[in-house]
Amino acid sequence: MADQAVRDSQELAGNVHVHNIPLRWNDFDRYGHVTNSAYIELAQEARLAFAQENFYSRGHEFVVFVRHLEADYLRPLLPNTVTATVETQVVRVGNTSFTTRQEIKDAQGRVCCVIECVQVTVDNATTSPREITTKEIGILSQSAASSALEG
Repeated sequence: MADQAVRDSQELAGNVHVHNIPLRWNDFDRYGHVTNSAYIELAQEARLAFAQENFYSRGHEFVVFVRHLEADYLRPLLPNTVTATVETQVVRVGNTSFTTRQEIKDAQGRVCCVIECVQVTVDNATTSPREITTKEIGILSQSAASSALEG
């Protein structure tokens, strides 16, 4: 997946949600690298910012559960990176789920980790999967790759 992740990064097109996250001292291991679990937390924080800016701030309740998460670690995030940049893009929209692709970048703009996350929309009262509404598709398309909404 690493070679594919680099190619995908070079071909990233469409709208991207960008979120900058200050790195914390506990994100680093004893060797000065950001820990594997910290990458997952950074991606989650960026997904929450994505939801806050695109759904919650507009008064739209949007509950999702993570169904699948895949991380490809390409290079270490080192202590010279004070703030990581996470770029989130919707790469697929289905009936009840959508997939985001996130690139976590260092201070030089190099992709250090690529995370793909399948999220299922759920009914808050029943916690059962539900269809993504037309309004939600419209919102998701604002941060979507050109191929995300194709049949």
